[in-house]
Amino acid sequence: MSRIKIALVGFHLHGGGTARVMTNLSNFFHEKGFEVHNIIIHDEIGYDYSGSLYNLGKLKSKSNTILNKLKRVIYFRRYMKKHQFDFIIDFRFRKRILQEYLISRFVYNIERTIYTIHSSQLEIYLPKSAFWAKVIYAKAYKIIAITKAMQELVEVKYPMLNNISMIYNPIIANNIAIKKEDVVNLNFEYYIAVGHFDTNQKQFDKLIEAYSKSMLPGKQVHLVILGKGKKQLELENLAKETGVKDTVHFLGFQENPYKYMKNAKAFVLSSWHEGHPMVLIEALCCDTPVIAFDCPTGPREVVSHYENGLLIEDQNFEALTMGLNTMLRDETLRKKCKDNALKSTQKFSIEVIGNQWLDLMTIKN
Repeated sequence: MSRIKIALVGFHLHGGGTARVMTNLSNFFHEKGFEVHNIIIHDEIGYDYSGSLYNLGKLKSKSNTILNKLKRVIYFRRYMKKHQFDFIIDFRFRKRILQEYLISRFVYNIERTIYTIHSSQLEIYLPKSAFWAKVIYAKAYKIIAITKAMQELVEVKYPMLNNISMIYNPIIANNIAIKKEDVVNLNFEYYIAVGHFDTNQKQFDKLIEAYSKSMLPGKQVHLVILGKGKKQLELENLAKETGVKDTVHFLGFQENPYKYMKNAKAFVLSSWHEGHPMVLIEALCCDTPVIAFDCPTGPREVVSHYENGLLIEDQNFEALTMGLNTMLRDETLRKKCKDNALKSTQKFSIEVIGNQWLDLMTIKN
């Protein structure tokens, strides 16, 4: 009997929650004995994955001409036709209507394709046009939203699509448990935040301002930010302007962020929008209380207010400052949240979520 063949298609395997979800699922499917193919558009690899890799990024020219793009699409189509996958799971942004129409019709087997949506900003993944949404996605095997709130958004905006389901992002707690025990050489107490600096989704500028107004700097509790991006200089200048340059630390992208999370007094998420924020769950797996804005999708399905962290009124930065203070000042609360952190992540375990994927694809475990 031939093995089940699954193609996981994403932009890259480096940085960001979506790439981590893709690699986590590659490991799960591989362990189940499936033939897993990881197909990436950009030549960026940082996370551990299982199965084979088809790196279309290697074919990308510096000028990235139309002919070069066409070449990559042709190679992509040949690869998909050659392997005749049982299932295709697409993790990419899908903003170009014509491109996605062509891929759905001439590259993928649409009836075996599962599209995922990882943000409340639906236009990143689905066309604004109801007509084109129906043309491209109505015949797909499934469209997966990664939170209940996101599923409701999709169902309200695209009532013509009757193939919407919800599966949370999976976490591999065992891997985190090993990595979080590595030594961190920081000789101060700190809160931590993690994310890219290329856009302002995480609102690190607002976080620095909220931190500067809190009691933390005066108590010598620092702010550690992991990540990289083109806005770093702006953020460093802001730390200087707000008088906290000596207690705000930019430590770059870290292959092992968990050791930093483990030793933090709290993890802070100040985003204006999210999908299903992996970093929140990862912080909880590190026994670290969390503080997060109640943005449209994501945090409220991870954070239980005053149980494993604090859920802050969305975009209320004064309340965020108060939350930073509360978690520091209230030792009883922080201990309670710390004690509840890990067990609150059970529903996101790879075992639970992986089996939901198998059920979705009607594959017997």
